[in-house]
Amino acid sequence: MVILPSAYLAPVSYYALLQAYGREVQIEQWEHYVKQTLRNRAVIATENGRMNLSVPIEHNGGRKIAMRDVRISDHGNWRHLHWQALKAAYDRSPFFEFYADEFAVFYEGKPTSYLLEFNLLLQELVCRLLNIDWHPRLTENYHSIGQFPVMTDAFVLRPYYQVFASRHGFLPDLSIVDLLFNMGPESLLVLRDMQGDASV
Repeated sequence: MVILPSAYLAPVSYYALLQAYGREVQIEQWEHYVKQTLRNRAVIATENGRMNLSVPIEHNGGRKIAMRDVRISDHGNWRHLHWQALKAAYDRSPFFEFYADEFAVFYEGKPTSYLLEFNLLLQELVCRLLNIDWHPRLTENYHSIGQFPVMTDAFVLRPYYQVFASRHGFLPDLSIVDLLFNMGPESLLVLRDMQGDASV
């Protein structure tokens, strides 16, 4: 069994693990929410370099809260801002137009008020687009997972085509959307090529 944290548009390395371990992967839902991490933050490549996209959450007066109970805040029109940022970053990529409508529904509507569920819905979409055999499985009790990434030496973050590579060089381990929008159906081959003799 492999335990991963919930993640918003998770990094490429996260999906390499999902691809490698498939139905063995469970998402930790009982941990205390950790702010400013992949749980609510994705990193994309823009014309100016790396850019963080953070989903705002409702505050609980400083009290610790389980990941499964974290609610998304509607503050700051973030859905519109994230979608505009994704379009600006990737509208010149080879496959953005092919996948755009699938992602747009997450930003033009409000599919859920909970961060964990929002992340899981996005993961289901990405796994379907990548043909990864994984469906959401949540932990039944708390598991300590430490820092992500939990990559081993058997995983290698190999370069792939990026729109702004001529300006910034290859930027490793960005959000999975960077790989998907740039490489399309070949994304799965990139993930498999990262794995070697992977073991956790």
